[in-house]
Amino acid sequence: MTAGHDELEQRLVDLETRLAFQEQALSELSDALAASRGEEARNALAMHRVLEELRQMRAALASNPFSADPSQEPPPPHY
Repeated sequence: MTAGHDELEQRLVDLETRLAFQEQALSELSDALAASRGEEARNALAMHRVLEELRQMRAALASNPFSADPSQEPPPPHY
């Protein structure tokens, strides 16, 4: 009876150990997912800002096309 009890107890310990490792892995995955979602949100905000700046630049060029002419630009400071 002791051998069966010891075997059952060992199986229980093994299961508890596996469960602890799985809980740790799940926690790490959850943290990684949260970090990824935060990074995705920051990237989306940055992309939105860049697109808005591009729209503004296009609008400025459309309203004043001569400002984009290189011949109208002053010479660089090293001349």
